[in-house]
Order: sequence, then C-alpha cells, then structure tokens
Amino acid sequence: MNKRAAKNRIEKLKKVINYHRYLYHVLDKQKISDAVFDSLKHELKSLEDCYPEFVTIDSPTQRVGGEPLDKFQKVKHSIPMLSIEDIFEKKELEQWQGYLKRLDPSVDFEYLCELKIDGFGIALIYENGILVKAVTRGDGKIGEDVTQNIKTISSIPLGLRLYESLPDKKVEKRLKDMMKEGRIEVRGEVYMEKVVFLEINKKRIKNKEKPFANPRNLAAGSIRQLDPQLSASRNLKFLAYDIPADTATDIGILTHSQKHQILSCLGFKAEHGEICKTIAEIIDFWHKAQKKRSSLPYQVDGIVVLVNKNSFFDKLGVAGKSPRAIRALKFQPKQAVTKIKDIKIQVGRTGAITPVALLRPITIGGAVITRATLHNEDEIKKLGVKINDTVIVERAGDVIPAVVNVLKELRDGKEKTFSFPTKCPICGTTLVKSQDKVIWRCPNKNCSAIKKGFLEHFVSKKGFNIEGLGPKIIEQLTTQGLINQPVDLFEIKAGDIVSLERFAEKSAENLIKEIEKAKTISLTHFIYALGIRHIGEETAVDLAEKFRGIDGLRNVSIEELNGMFDIGSVSAQSIYDWFREQRNIDLLEGLKRVGINIVLPPKKGNKLANKTFVFTGTLQIMSRETAQTRIRELGGDVAGSISKNTNFLVAGKEPGSKLSKAKKSGVKIIFEKDFLKLL
Repeated sequence: MNKRAAKNRIEKLKKVINYHRYLYHVLDKQKISDAVFDSLKHELKSLEDCYPEFVTIDSPTQRVGGEPLDKFQKVKHSIPMLSIEDIFEKKELEQWQGYLKRLDPSVDFEYLCELKIDGFGIALIYENGILVKAVTRGDGKIGEDVTQNIKTISSIPLGLRLYESLPDKKVEKRLKDMMKEGRIEVRGEVYMEKVVFLEINKKRIKNKEKPFANPRNLAAGSIRQLDPQLSASRNLKFLAYDIPADTATDIGILTHSQKHQILSCLGFKAEHGEICKTIAEIIDFWHKAQKKRSSLPYQVDGIVVLVNKNSFFDKLGVAGKSPRAIRALKFQPKQAVTKIKDIKIQVGRTGAITPVALLRPITIGGAVITRATLHNEDEIKKLGVKINDTVIVERAGDVIPAVVNVLKELRDGKEKTFSFPTKCPICGTTLVKSQDKVIWRCPNKNCSAIKKGFLEHFVSKKGFNIEGLGPKIIEQLTTQGLINQPVDLFEIKAGDIVSLERFAEKSAENLIKEIEKAKTISLTHFIYALGIRHIGEETAVDLAEKFRGIDGLRNVSIEELNGMFDIGSVSAQSIYDWFREQRNIDLLEGLKRVGINIVLPPKKGNKLANKTFVFTGTLQIMSRETAQTRIRELGGDVAGSISKNTNFLVAGKEPGSKLSKAKKSGVKIIFEKDFLKLL
C-alpha cells in the first residue's frame, strides 16, 4: 500500500470508527459487534504505526497515551462553572418562581427539566473542532487540566463533526464555521455506571481491599489520577448538559433545549429533558424521575429546572454562587436510623450556639456519620428529642447530616431530657437571643471559642490563606497565650513557637515565612477574612469591585449598601454595623500597623467600551489569556469568531483563516504591537 492509499484508508477508518462510537454512546445502537469494532481500531493503529505522519490528535487511537504526570496545571475558566442552589419540595419551587417574577415580571417562564446526574463536572475546550483541553470544575473559577485522562473516555469525541442536520440552517452554518475556525466549549458530567462500580468493588473485596464509597467519588478520583492508564481502566462515561453563554451566543443558540439538540448532533450523549410550562408539570416530571431512578444505569440525585430561553436566563443574572434562573430539585434525602449517645453544644465564630447530636456510627450515601446537627433549641423542642433516643438521620441534599425525626415508640425508659444551656459552655457568659430570631448566641467577643473560630476563619484558604496554620496549631498558640487576635499572628517570631509541640527550628521558620508572605492579600480575600456576618466569598468580590478599598467600606452609608443589587437588607446592616464597632476599627488599624498590603482588583475602564476583539495566531509578548483579560478590564468584549459585531482582529504569528475572513468582512486588522499601543 502506497502513502496515498494509506492516507485514504486511515481517513475512512477514522470516519467509520467515529460513526459507530456515535451510534453506541449517543443513540444506544450497535450495528457491528465489539469484535468487528476492535478489528477496525487494530487496522487503524497498524496503519498509523507504519505511517506516523498521518497520525492526528483526534484519531481514535490517541485516547490512551502519555506518560504519568507530576501534577495537574491550574486553568482559569472563561466563564465560571457555577453551582446550582438546591430545593427539596414544591413550596420552595413556588417560592423560587415568585422570586423570579418579582425580579422581572416580563420573563417567559418556559422551563426545561432534566435529570441531575451525580457525577464530576468537566469543561471541554475544542479549537477548530479538535479537543485541546479538559478542565475540572475546581472552585468554579479555576480548575485543573485533566486532558490526558479525559481523552481515555470513549463517549467524549476527540474531534467535532455534525452527525445530523440542524433545523435552523443559520445556526448550523455558524456551528460549522466555528468547528473549522473557532473555540467551542462543552460542559457536562463524568460518571461511572452502577454496574461498573459494583464490579470494581466486587474485585476489591475479593482481594481483601477496602471497597469504594460511591460511583461519584470513584469517578472523580479516577479523573484526578496522574496516570492516564489508570483512568482508562475505570470505564468512565460522559453526559453533556451545557454550551456556555459565550459559545452559545457565537453560534446563535436561543434556548437551553436547543443546546441539548446540538450536543447530540455533535456526537455527545445528552439528555433532552422535557419542556414544562407550569409548576404542576415540573412536579410531575420530578415524580416520574424519582420512580425510574433505580432503573437508570447511573446515579441521579434530583432534577435540574431552568428557565429555557437563554436571553431571560442571562438577564436574571447570578446571586452568590448560583444563577438565579436555575434550581436543583432534589429527591427525598437519604436517611438511616441510629441512636443519640449524647448532645453537645458548639460555639461558632459569630457566637452562634448549635446543639450537635453524637451518634452511634451509621453509613448514609457511602459516608460514615457520627454527628448530626439539631439546629437550635426550638428544633429540639419540636422533635421532642432526648439523649439515647432512636432517631432518623438524613443527609439533606446528600451533604449535611441532620436529625429529622424521633422514633418515640422505641423508647425503653433510659432516655434523658436535654436541658438547653442558659450560659456559654466555654466562657460562662449568659446567652442572648433576639425576639425575632431562633439562635442563641454568646455575646462575649472575648470568649475563647469565638476567638478561636474567628482565627481559623481569618487564616483559611479564602481569607489570608496561611499554609500550615490549621486548627491544632491555632489551639496551641491561643492556649500558650502567644496569640489573642489576628494582629498577634504577624508579630510572633520563630523563637516564640519553636518549643511548641510539632515544631522544630525549621518548621517554625517555615511558618513565619508563610505568615510574612500572607501580608500581601487581595481586597476580596481581606474582606472575607474579616468574618463579617452574612458576608461570603461572592459578596466579598462584589464589595471589593464596588468600593475598591477598605476606606470606601468604612465610610459607606446604609442607603448605598441597600442599593446594591446583590446585597439584601440584613447583609447591608451587618456590613454597616461591623465597620462602626470600635473593636473592629482597632483590628483594621492594627493590621495596617503590622504592614498588611491590600491589593486592589484591576480597575475596569471604558476605553474599549462597545469594542469586540477576535484573536488569531500566537502572540509573542503577552499570552492570549492576559490580552483578553486586559480587554475586559478596559470595558471591551472578546469573541471566538468573526461576525458583523467584530471591531478588531488581533493577528499574531501564523494567523489562521480568520485573517482572510476579516479581510473579506472589512474588519480592522491590527498586529500585536498596534494592539499593545491600543491598550
């Protein structure tokens, strides 16, 4: 066989193999046997071995390969992979719809309902139709590059092609153009089928190894293995559920249901879901899904309900870490029965008093549970719970263990009534409770439990992120009187801590270095570290971008805070009060005195307002990611393909077909030096 014939044969084999992959993984059809399929792949591999110059990165033979990695590289998501807020009953669904109506009465409430698969979120990046990067969800903003491992999953196409025509020919044309020259992102869940999970555990038990807890954790662990060969052995699958807003806009997609249709045509397994017009229809879909839950090949823990039209979805925006226009309606939480051995009181960093049930160990949803919250005094009275009671414990949303019911008929007379304390169990201060609240609090700001809780929050990853300063070290430092408040951390020396348990001269020096390094902190992390009640990570970001400094927050009026779109009246009052309390003013002054350097977020300008940029080729002086960030900071937009809205094409080294398209469309072409001058 000559080179030309070999090349033609290789191309035909790839096309046939990919087609049968699509039939099997997307349409659940199988026209040829596994033996025939394997034979085709073997022939392709043999030809590629003889003619390596014809091997492409999207070839079916390239799924398993590459040496084990030393570590995973961090990657920033172009659009954050946000979480979905959970709800559990019809009443919450109705409240959510009412909330959306109040935000925007004009919104058309056509919903798309789909199964919520219990998997591991992944973003797939295709450039010019070829898979070039796969990124984990991570913290929603920054994930890890797991491309080598993702390529081992057969249900993920290494190269995009349209297997079916689309009803909307304009959308089809744009999609084809972007597959030739452009960036397409697809998001979905990596999962393990139940039967595969059971088979793996069966072998582990036979080999006297500890079985894995659940398919979701095993799937996640498999993707985060540094050796792709191990990932390949786990027989993982992928279910696509989204095309992010920037890609969807470029293609011209109008609804979420249309995204699913396109995903299937591109060769992805994607549930099409069901369009629902009313709450009753959503509840009906939820009940049907719950009934067929056990018969599904993969684990699902509820349904996803979202506003179908993309324009309305985007218009409703984001609150906290979840888009407003989407909710996860969870199935009835997993429950188990156990006994309460004792009830203890915890004192949180805000002084909140929480009763916690110490349980006889039980397993719920693959996790061993030994503690469960009883929430507050009113909940204890409502349940009528006693020490030694037999109780039902559930993991609400499969996460937080809570006591939900008491099986009073199983009492044997050995139960003891629990008396809720009137004084703080740590400092002895009389507890207080507002008339309109259910939470008792310790009002003593000098309570050691409150101080310790605040210090742990202050140095946490989202705060000052001081490596090596965990709860046990903080316990030692506070017990020995070395630190009493955050400012003290920045004044201790290696000699002060070298005599403590777990410390030697080197480890003491390392901790001091970490503390010194933490003196430079972003404004967002600084605000979060202050521990202001009701202020989480997302609100800290909003406050940093709005006020651009601590002085701005110290002088803000309650009216201005209430006027912020994403801050409610309770949070606004909490912020206002915090900056007017003398102990907090002293804290800020103390941190300034010890040399804390607060880095402000990049200031957004309007120099490039209403200007849209597209890139082609490789930039030499700055990375494309940096260039795109600078454009957005200056008020501009970045797109993946040339359109009538494009103002500039930035051409780097070895530009692609976008250059000729820009010339034909009359788009202004600038090179890197001109681009830098423009910035």
